[in-house]
Parts: sequence; C-alpha cells; structure tokens
Amino acid sequence: MLPIPEYISVQFNNVLRQRAIPAPFHAHYRKWLRYFLDFCEKYPPPGGKSERIRLFIEKLKPKKQTPRQCSQAAHAISLFFESQQAKNHAPSEAVNIQKTPASPVSAPVKARNTNDAAGGIEPAVMPATTMAEHSSTFGSLGGKRYNEWRCLEKSKSPAWDQAIEKLSAEIKIRHYSRKTLKTYADWARKFQRFLCDKPPEALSSLDVKEYLTYLAVKRRVASSTQNQAFNALLFLFRHVLKKDYGDMRDVPRAKKSKYIPVVLSRQEIDIVLSHLEYPFDTVVGLLYGCGLRLFECLGLRVQNFNFEDGILTVHGKGDKDRTIPLPRKLIPKLKTRMEVLRELHDKDLAAGYAGVFLPDSLEKKYPAAAKDFIWQWFFPQKGLTLIPGTKEYRRYHLHESKVQKALKKAVRCAKLTKRVRSHTFRHSFATHLLQAGYDIRTIQTMLGHVDVRTTMIYTHCVPGKTVKEMKSPMDI
Repeated sequence: MLPIPEYISVQFNNVLRQRAIPAPFHAHYRKWLRYFLDFCEKYPPPGGKSERIRLFIEKLKPKKQTPRQCSQAAHAISLFFESQQAKNHAPSEAVNIQKTPASPVSAPVKARNTNDAAGGIEPAVMPATTMAEHSSTFGSLGGKRYNEWRCLEKSKSPAWDQAIEKLSAEIKIRHYSRKTLKTYADWARKFQRFLCDKPPEALSSLDVKEYLTYLAVKRRVASSTQNQAFNALLFLFRHVLKKDYGDMRDVPRAKKSKYIPVVLSRQEIDIVLSHLEYPFDTVVGLLYGCGLRLFECLGLRVQNFNFEDGILTVHGKGDKDRTIPLPRKLIPKLKTRMEVLRELHDKDLAAGYAGVFLPDSLEKKYPAAAKDFIWQWFFPQKGLTLIPGTKEYRRYHLHESKVQKALKKAVRCAKLTKRVRSHTFRHSFATHLLQAGYDIRTIQTMLGHVDVRTTMIYTHCVPGKTVKEMKSPMDI
C-alpha cells in the first residue's frame, strides 16, 4: 500500500485540526485516507465525489467493518476532498496518484486489519504510559472489539479519570502486564457506571458488596469472572483509594465450576497441523511440543533458541523464565526458519528501519539492541509498523488473532468434534506427558505453574492411565 504523499498529508492534517477532530482519532482518519487512495489506485472510480465515497464504503462492508467505522471512513474521505478544494487541487489529480519509486522504508509497509490495534501497534509490548497516550495509540471507534483501551479514555467524571490514571501508575510500578491493566481498568469503569459516577472518595465497602451481589445474583456471572472483579476492586481500594475493603464474607459468591480441559489425541493434533499453512504450523507445533501459552510463543525472539543443546528459553507469565527441551522433530524446520529470518533482517537493515519493539526501557539502555539479530522476533509480523508521531518504522511480532483465525479454519477442515483453542495444545502437552509416566512436579516446572494444584487438573484428563486398581503389595 502506498504511503500518503507529503503534500496531501499536510493539507489533510490541517483540515482535521480546523474541523476540531479529536487528536486520538487522527491516526484512524489517516488510515481511511490511505485505504481510499489505495482503492482509487486499484479500482479507478467515476468522477463524482459522492459516488467515489459510496463505492469505497461498499468495498469496506465485506471486510467486517462496523457501521460506525464506515461512517468514520466516509467522513474522513469527505474531509480529504475538502482539503483538496482548499488548496485548489482537483480531487481527481490527488486521487489518481502515479506510482513513484517508493523509499526503501515505506516499501515493505502493509496495511493491517482494522481489528488490530490502531496504527498497527500491538498493546502487549508498548510500555504503559499516560492515559492520553493510551487513548491516542490504542483507541478506536466502535465496540469493545475495536477499542479495547476505551477504559482509559476520558469520561464525564474527572475524579474517576484521575483514579484510573493513578490505577495505571500503580500497575506500572509493580510491572504487572498490560492485560492486567486493561482488565482492572475495565472493572473500575463498570463499577463507576454501576454507581452512576459516585465520587471515588465517597465509596465504601457497602458499594462493593452491592456490586458483587449484583454480578452474582442479577448477572449470574461465572465464579472466575466474579473473582476477577473482586480482585480488581480490591486493588482499586487498597492502592488507589487507600481505603479498607471491609469484610466480604456475607457477599454471595458464584459457584465455582470444576473445569476439565479439552485434550486432543496425537492423531488429532497431526491432522490439525496438516491443515495449517506456514508459519502457523510452526506456531502450533511449538504450542504443543513445548506446552507454551500463545503469548509466550509469539513473543519468542531469536536468542531464545539454543539448537546445540536443544533448549528453548521462555519468558513466561509474571516475568518468570523457564527452559524447555525443543522437540527434535521441529528442529530442522526451526533452523530453516532462522535462515529466513536472517534474510529478512538484512533486508530490513538495508531499508533503514528502526528495529523491533523492545520491552520496558531496554532500548534506552542499549540503543543498538532493537536492530541486533538476537532481539528479532521469531514470528515477525508481515509488514512494518509506522510509529504515530514519528517517521520510524518498526516490526512487531505476529498478532495472536492471525493464529486464532488460522487455527479455527484448520480445525473446521479437520472436522473435529472438540472445542479447540490455542490453549488446547498446552493442555494436550501436559496430559500426554502424564500418560507417558512423567511425575507431576516435572510437568509443573515445564508448564511454569507456581502451584502444583494448578497442574493437578490434568490428572482428571487421564483417569484410566493414572488411577490403578487397588492391590496388595505382594501382588505388585
């Protein structure tokens, strides 16, 4: 996809400011303009402005764009035409852009699906900053599916906005994950709406009891959901509001269910792998062969692989590292992929890209680390990502939604009768090790579980293999 020419970008940005379009939405408006210019390049539309916009919106609808996104896209294109008229440029001249030799940096850029984070930046890696930075980087129009960071946007209550900002700061101090920040902020906003913007300083334990009772009795949420809300509000009271949570023993609690994980047989796993295309077959192969969580697998970097010793180092949940033996059957495929990554890295360096995304402030300490081969993603995103507000292009890892969609398609083609998700392969990894006679402590270490009771759930998946008939020691 061609980048927006400089003169068009300047005029368009001026109109956005003149029309008082909120700054967090500028990136989305520029995105729609890029899509429109690309659309006009591929499908030369008729001369009328309204007809061009209509055909463009019709092209967006099959791509699962919401009505609100289509409305935003139409508004962006109308502002584009307005910017061209303001500078006495005919729309046809601006739209029918001739392909000029692309700069080495802009050439590999590819537009990402609008289901991804705004601007193509995945929130799992970028460090948590201020609420304004969150909303401008990750905010978008539409429902939760398209704006997972709307909990950090401004609301009608400045007091609650300040409390959410303080909540974000407290989570950053403790180096909790971004998913924890999103979840806790979401529950705080739901609590705010339930209390109709009651000032945070006036909250009491009775408000919490009333809300938790509402979740259990009225909403009938699962026990895990209620516990999640309980922990989020506990964090809010203790570390943000500096208040006592009170005694919650009389609050109705949702009944805890006994969940037995879905496990695939080796034959079923082989069938699913046969229906997966590259590189998703390698991703799922590591999920099963090493028992990885999906975010652990996609977050792997070149330096995590030790082919000489056959060991994979995993940066797991809670910033806890562990080592896992690499599956011997996958090593040839992994080595081949490593060579492909070397070629891609050389091309990126020749194009002058700024490097990969690094955790926390590692790049400030080691400025050259982002371009080092050992820090490159093992499963990189196909296109480069433009950083909002800068002219830097960086590479992010493969988005988890891509893997989930490919896996869903493969399971459908395999015609399995089980509910298969990416985590199913981690369940299968643990269960098959139990069936092979490995002790539960070894499996706990390989999975990275803190408590062995978490690992014990897999004993319910193989009762026939692990529970034996009672016998006298003389008969054994």
